[in-house]
Amino acid sequence: MKKRIVILAVTVLVMAGSVAAQFGQRRGGRFGAFLRRPAADTFDGRFNFCRIGFNNGYRDGGGWSVDYPRADVNLSIRLSELTKAPVSFNDSGEPKHIVIGLTEDALFRCPFIMMTEVGGVYFDDAEAARLRAYLLKGGFLWADDFWGPHAWDNWENEIRKALPASEFPIVDVPIDHPLFRTLFEIARVPQIPSINFWGGRGGPTSERGASSAEVHTRAVYDQRGRMMVFMTHNTDFGDSFEREGDDPNYFYEFSVHGYAVGIDILLYALTH
Repeated sequence: MKKRIVILAVTVLVMAGSVAAQFGQRRGGRFGAFLRRPAADTFDGRFNFCRIGFNNGYRDGGGWSVDYPRADVNLSIRLSELTKAPVSFNDSGEPKHIVIGLTEDALFRCPFIMMTEVGGVYFDDAEAARLRAYLLKGGFLWADDFWGPHAWDNWENEIRKALPASEFPIVDVPIDHPLFRTLFEIARVPQIPSINFWGGRGGPTSERGASSAEVHTRAVYDQRGRMMVFMTHNTDFGDSFEREGDDPNYFYEFSVHGYAVGIDILLYALTH
């Protein structure tokens, strides 16, 4: 485990500066403003990072585009460097990542989707129905970067539109679950703050104080026991990917461990 983490750290550190220079930060906007829909050659049998754009109903967090596009790009690159998983790149060397809505047909071309800042998400009936269909057909959703009880309550209310509690309980995922040793053996799920909140070496990690002090890893399984939804609450893995090249202290403290967990999740999602 320690040897693998050291290799991960060295590999990512070497590449981080160049990646940060190539891909600038892009944020914000209302749903639909910055969607990146697939081109004719996007789905070529290799991995594509698929981010879901959504409407905010409860004002919490910065919306679906937080950490976009650098988190999507960087995690895809690290997956290609640190594993043998085939990742789809375009002619300019950028991973073929997309941003779509839940009602778009391209959803069913994505075995893995990610949603960030889900504490403010709102699903209408059509979106909830499509999300349910996607998950029950074998899809995998990772929901990340939402903090505190109010954000959790909103997320739980919205995901229940697709996956009712009577059929699909939300359960804690223990650290000895196979997901946490798909490639890297994870001893502890880190609490990763945004780089701006952290502010420097030794800064705080709980973005909402005592109400978000404990990291929760939770999941929803289908009726055959397959994990459909994985949730990382009170932590921000997206920032550890997006901001890998911005500060060496942040990189060593959070990005290395963030990538270990992120790659484990991707590999688990793609093989189960």
